[in-house]
Amino acid sequence: MYQKQDEIWLEEVCEKIKQKITWVSEKSKNKIPYTTVEGIHDDRSDSSIDPDNGIYWWTNGFWAGIMWMMYQETGMQRYAEIARFSEEKMDFCLMDFYGLHHDVGFMYLPTAVADYRITGNLDSRRRALHAANLLAARFNPVGKFIRAWNDIGDDDRRGWAIIDCLLNLPLLYWASEETKDPRFKQIAMLHTDTVMEYFVRPDGSVRHIVEFDPNTGMAVRDYGGQGYEDGSSWTRGQAWGMYGCLIGYLHTEKKEYLNMSKRIAHYFLANISSDGLIPVDFRQPKEPYWYDDSAAAIAACGFLELAKIVAEHEKDMYYNGAIPLLNALYENHCDFTENSDCILQKCTGAYHDQKHEYPIIYGDFFFIEAIFKLMGNGLFIW
Repeated sequence: MYQKQDEIWLEEVCEKIKQKITWVSEKSKNKIPYTTVEGIHDDRSDSSIDPDNGIYWWTNGFWAGIMWMMYQETGMQRYAEIARFSEEKMDFCLMDFYGLHHDVGFMYLPTAVADYRITGNLDSRRRALHAANLLAARFNPVGKFIRAWNDIGDDDRRGWAIIDCLLNLPLLYWASEETKDPRFKQIAMLHTDTVMEYFVRPDGSVRHIVEFDPNTGMAVRDYGGQGYEDGSSWTRGQAWGMYGCLIGYLHTEKKEYLNMSKRIAHYFLANISSDGLIPVDFRQPKEPYWYDDSAAAIAACGFLELAKIVAEHEKDMYYNGAIPLLNALYENHCDFTENSDCILQKCTGAYHDQKHEYPIIYGDFFFIEAIFKLMGNGLFIW
């Protein structure tokens, strides 16, 4: 459990978050941001942007998710209005369809599902069920996995599955809870079972991408994906795996999911450096050494949820994993000034991308989720 001295910086950072989001939300109320350009939020809903990198962009739910967390925290109606504005803009995606893929969970859990849970908005329920059916339709019943992404050019991704998809599965769990139709939950569990068998290594590290033969379901190979190389340990993937398996346990009470989450968590804990800052890949070289703040924030959320449900003698281990990560971000990589519309400043999409260490909206989302969670006021979207 966190100590009295932790309460001081927690209250401080919580207040700074609320102050920052107050003015940023007004400034960006008509946008769906992904990152910043010279400190200013971009807008992925801009119709001049190619839709695949614009309105279809997989992170487009997180801005609304931040607004719903702020609404839950403050009760201020303006946050609900901004969140719903994003949600309604994304109706184009459900109508046009072609750019949607496995990340409909990331798009519609923090928007439509959150809206429906909080306000009972029936239009949001319809959007969320539409998205859940699209996600379920990507399930390969022979390989027992949800297919990742769509084909681009000559790429053949029919047999690809990725660790990230675990955080999309709560959309299916919600759909089963809402409709009493078990098939959504069954698909989510079958996919999670496949992840446990083929993605998680004995030491608790995880693979990012596993390719299956789409016709036979046999595993073909794995890829390093957004990590350093094949066989490496992409940290955001570690965080997705830990948090995703735990969320699966929360929806199913299947003990194997909890144990798998712990295995991945223990590997993550063993690899945290003394400064508490998280690299893009635990097995990346010393040079160039890139950070990914989003991996730290997501992992902190996972550790905090683990701490809630494990036996008393285990709780401190997970609290003591989360708090140093959040404190390191706060002390080193947060910007609460008006120089940037985002909070976390050193997120990285992939090790081999051309761009590294820049603000990304889901970094802010999970950082805020973790801080509010620690303060006891968090909205649990998953």
